[in-house]
Amino acid sequence: MSAEPDPKPPIYLDHHATTPLDPRVLEAMEPWWSDDFGNPASGNHVYGWRAEAAVEEARERIAGVFGAESREVFFTSGATESNNLAILGVAEAQGSVGRHIVTAETEHPAVLDPCQHLEGQGWTVTRLPVGKDGRLDPDRLRASLREETALVSVMFANNEIGVVQPIETLASICREHQVPFHTDAAQAAGRVAIDLGGHLIDLLSISGHKIYGPKGVGALFVRRRRPRVRLAPRQFGGGHEGGLRPGTLPVPLIVGLARALEICAEERAQENARLLALKQRLYERLREAIPAIRLNGHADQRLAGNLNLTFEGIDGARLLLALKGLAVSSGSACASAKPEPSHVLRAIGLSEKQARSSLRFGLGRWTTRDEIEQAAEIVIAAVNEVR
Repeated sequence: MSAEPDPKPPIYLDHHATTPLDPRVLEAMEPWWSDDFGNPASGNHVYGWRAEAAVEEARERIAGVFGAESREVFFTSGATESNNLAILGVAEAQGSVGRHIVTAETEHPAVLDPCQHLEGQGWTVTRLPVGKDGRLDPDRLRASLREETALVSVMFANNEIGVVQPIETLASICREHQVPFHTDAAQAAGRVAIDLGGHLIDLLSISGHKIYGPKGVGALFVRRRRPRVRLAPRQFGGGHEGGLRPGTLPVPLIVGLARALEICAEERAQENARLLALKQRLYERLREAIPAIRLNGHADQRLAGNLNLTFEGIDGARLLLALKGLAVSSGSACASAKPEPSHVLRAIGLSEKQARSSLRFGLGRWTTRDEIEQAAEIVIAAVNEVR
């Protein structure tokens, strides 16, 4: 008796949660899993030399994408670790300057939670509100700065509503006041042009699995010149990464991170145009067929592949269950286990009921026009069923 064929996988529109590994990235990683298996810290033989050379080449390529220097790139396990290292590391190193941190209400938990931890240590945290479009008013940031402000952390692009912040302006304000500026760029890296010199960013966090690279690897950019940012390590156990982050470096993942970033940079303009057209098509189909639909976040200053919608009068949990054949989410993957409605949507003025009636669509590299048409039909049918 023959086995039943596997059911057709759902259409994947959750690229802000994670992205599939690009085959070109996998190809670049393959030799470093087996033949070239050396430890980069093994400096007495060819296996270690080759691994170290691969890591340093990847570091230089990553720095090149961002207009940084290779000595300013430090490898981590992902953006969450990078954010923690940036915030807690600066807090320890800059504590003599003051014990005040500024961030935004719409940040990822990987920023909000370290800030909350510092509050328990006697720090003061200012969480700035954003406008109804999700953008932070630069004047509000300027007014929040104090002599004792040790760090400002504002994400580049939001993981739920896709809103891109005026990072260049925010970073310039911080530079004027000689306050280090950190940005969580997990969603922006590869999707938005980032010039670390021109943007005056002092610390920047990225993650491999958001850019069609491997899970378990990321990086933290730490400015080492004009000005030099002081950062204390948060882990101990060796002299790796200049003593800032210990542990044996995962060579295949680092090679994959560099290749993923390069592909994104090479294809960004063309890919953003394609995703924007697909997103607009999905939005048009849904808006024409479903009454009382709301776009969350700025209409234009947002990631090309992000669409966050509120379906008025619809229970979001029931709607998700009805969306058979479609993989989307109601918010951040890192907060999906929490029963509370999205703090991001609440921050831009949605009621608790509206926040629970919202869905996030994240289009990606292999999303097709046919999939968008199918997705629209699935959502329309599900909304009619739930209503």
